[in-house]
Amino acid sequence: MPDPWLSIIGLGEDGLTGLGAPARAALDAAEAIFGGPRHLELAVAGDRGRPWPVPFALAPVLALKGRPVAVLASGDPFWHGAGGSLAARLDPGEWRAFPGPSTFSLAAARLGWRLEEVACLGLHAAPFARALDHLAPGARLICLMRDAAALPEFAGWLVTQGFGASRLWRLQALGGPREEITETTAAALAASAPAGIAPIALAVEAAGAPGLPRTPGLPDALFAHDGQITKRPARALTLAALAPRPAEMLWDIGCGSGSVAVEWLRAAPRSRAAGVEADPTRAARARANAEAFGLGDRLSVTEARAPEGLEGLPRPDAVFIGGGAGEALLTRLWEILPAGTRLVANAVTLETEALLTRWSGARGGTLLRIELAEAQPLGTRRGWHPLRPLVQWSVTR
Repeated sequence: MPDPWLSIIGLGEDGLTGLGAPARAALDAAEAIFGGPRHLELAVAGDRGRPWPVPFALAPVLALKGRPVAVLASGDPFWHGAGGSLAARLDPGEWRAFPGPSTFSLAAARLGWRLEEVACLGLHAAPFARALDHLAPGARLICLMRDAAALPEFAGWLVTQGFGASRLWRLQALGGPREEITETTAAALAASAPAGIAPIALAVEAAGAPGLPRTPGLPDALFAHDGQITKRPARALTLAALAPRPAEMLWDIGCGSGSVAVEWLRAAPRSRAAGVEADPTRAARARANAEAFGLGDRLSVTEARAPEGLEGLPRPDAVFIGGGAGEALLTRLWEILPAGTRLVANAVTLETEALLTRWSGARGGTLLRIELAEAQPLGTRRGWHPLRPLVQWSVTR
């Protein structure tokens, strides 16, 4: 194979002295060197330097295809860096990589933490709520941050989540002469002025609230809704039937509050969901609920009725019908769903129950009748208050 034209080089705060001989040779041979202003200064790129465009884009690099080019990234280019984005646009023989120690590795080494036991998050380009699932007493997180101003903002968010007592370490410019580590608490940092220089990260040893459970069936109160929500026990049974797996796609038809889609996304890493909701207010509410859990980038909601709103959606691995199942919808789904797709439909009306009963007789699958009751006050005592019975049909296409 010919020599790769692109070299992806992980650069630390120690600049050129931290590069091995092969990486240094690739850098010396490059006609153009792309990177942030700090990277270009550390690498003494001079006239060969090409600052990344704002907003970030790969086009300037790809336009020089075939010529010797170097791209500089902090530490490991394939951990929250440009390496993965570039490699996805190239053939394997076109590039080579020279990774350096990541900020995560350097932070763990300074604090004496086992990296395999730490949640490593790129909050420099993601909402703070992305950390929500990782927060629990004693949990450890290392978070890349956008800039110094983001640190008190994130600390304030921790306080609102009940983790104001958490121990925090501000980690700046690790691995170089400007390195500085400062310990504080979330409550103290939230009340302080921004301080520190890039690259900057925050290590967290969580203390405070219990955190969110990892199993499906979150309390209904955690979701904004108008009563149109799959209730907690039924949602747990629905998720069990949908059986989410990593990187799978869910269609949530009649998504309402989006609670099932949110729990699907929490249950399986890299999974996605597409909601279909005719009511614009409920569609906006579903998006907001996903944002509140840091999952907004993985849920799209189409404002339309089904089956019309199904056209153009990504191929699903599972489909949930939370309400409004009808003959036309089931017929269309059976026409377009790929073989092996898991379908789960819930019915609360006699008409929909009859429909699902008939379809299960024709197509197979499992029918489950769910009858629940809650203890509620009854005079001076308590009695069982029955909830609406729910019939659930689950089948594989």
